[in-house]
Amino acid sequence: MPRRRFLGRALAVGTGAVLAGSARPLAALEPPPWRAAIIGHTRRGDYGHDLDVVFNNHPGIELVGLADPDETGRTRAAERSHARRTYADYREMLAKEKPQLVVVGPRHTDQHHEMASAALRSGAHVLTEKPFTQTLAQGDDLLAQAEGAGLRIAVAHQARLSPNILHLQRRLQDGWIGSLRQMRAWGKQDARAGGEDLIVLGTHLFDLMKLFGGQVEWCSARIRSQGHAATRADIRQPTEAIGPVLGDDIEAQFEFAGGISATFTSRGALRQTLGPWGLMLIGDKGAVRVLMDIAPRIFVGKSGAWEAGGSTERWEPIDGDPLQSAPASERGFPAANRRVLDDWLAAIRDRREPACSGRRGLEAVEMAMAVFAAGLSDGRIRFPLVQRTHPLA
Repeated sequence: MPRRRFLGRALAVGTGAVLAGSARPLAALEPPPWRAAIIGHTRRGDYGHDLDVVFNNHPGIELVGLADPDETGRTRAAERSHARRTYADYREMLAKEKPQLVVVGPRHTDQHHEMASAALRSGAHVLTEKPFTQTLAQGDDLLAQAEGAGLRIAVAHQARLSPNILHLQRRLQDGWIGSLRQMRAWGKQDARAGGEDLIVLGTHLFDLMKLFGGQVEWCSARIRSQGHAATRADIRQPTEAIGPVLGDDIEAQFEFAGGISATFTSRGALRQTLGPWGLMLIGDKGAVRVLMDIAPRIFVGKSGAWEAGGSTERWEPIDGDPLQSAPASERGFPAANRRVLDDWLAAIRDRREPACSGRRGLEAVEMAMAVFAAGLSDGRIRFPLVQRTHPLA
C-alpha cells in the first residue's frame, strides 16, 4: 500500500477513545493530518534513541506539540522535531492539543506510567521508550486502560522488527537449525554490569528470547554483589532512574515451553571474553549468533573438526541478510523507529496488537523482575509472576 494512502487509513479505526473527558470514537475524528505529540524530560532521560524525531517526514501526521519541563531541552527538541507548539507541562499539552498519537520518550522509566496513563486518558494511542514500566502492576494498569478504551500501546523494542531478525525468524521456522534447544544471552557487561544491565539492555534480549522461544515457564538466578551473594542490603539505585537494582554479577536460567533452556549473563569480568552483547540460538542442527545493535549482525556457526592445530569451526554472516546491502539510512535509529511506528499505525488500522506491543514489552520486564525475585529467594520463580510490585521494593 502506498505510504500516503496507508497513513490516511491508519487511524480511521478504533473505538472507545476518551477525549476531553467524554467518549468519542476515533472514526468520528477529523480527517488527516493526524495529530501527534511527544512527551520528554531532558533532565530525566531525555527522549530515548531519537524518539523526538520519530514523526519527522511522515506524511499525514502533524506534530502539534512537544512537552518538556526543561526549557533548554525543550527548545532543542522542538528544533529537531519541528513541533508546532511546546509546553512545559505535558498535561496542559494533552488537554489543549488533544493528540491522537503520543510518544512517551524518556529513557528513564520513573515517569513512564504517569505519562502514558495521562496520554491514554486523553484518548491517545501510545508509543513508549523501553523498558515499558518500572513495575508489573504499572504495566498491568496501562494495558487495562488501553484495552478498555480501544487504544494501542507500542514499546520501542526495535530489534523485533529489524529486517534481518524477521529474516532469521522465517529461517528458524523453516527448520534451518533444526529444533531450537537452547538460548544464551549476555548484556553489555560494562560499568552497568549486573542489575542495571539486566533492566536497561536485558529487556531487548528477553523480547527476542520470547520471539524465538515462545512461552517462558520458570526462572532461577544467582546474583552477586562485590564478590558475595547479594541480599536485600545490597539493593541500590542505579545511575539512571529505572528503579532499584541488585548485583553487579548475574547468571540467570530460564526454561521455555518445549524444553528450550536459556541463560542470561551480565558479569563485568566476561566483557572481553564474550564480546558484543547479544544472543546465541542453538538447535540440534546448527547455531546462530546475534550481535546486538540498532542494526543487529547475524552469524551462522559452521562446525568443523578438532585437529592438532585447533578447531576449524568458524562463524559466517547469514545468507540473504536484507540489511547487508541496505543503505546506511536503513541501519540507523530513524529507520528502526520508523518500522515500529509504521507497525503501530497498521495495528491501529487493523485493530490488532502491534508487533512491539505493550503486552510484549511488559513480558520482557517480567523476565527481568523474575531474575531479581529468583536471586533473592534462591529458588525457581514461575510465570506469570504472582507478585506484581517490584521485587526489590
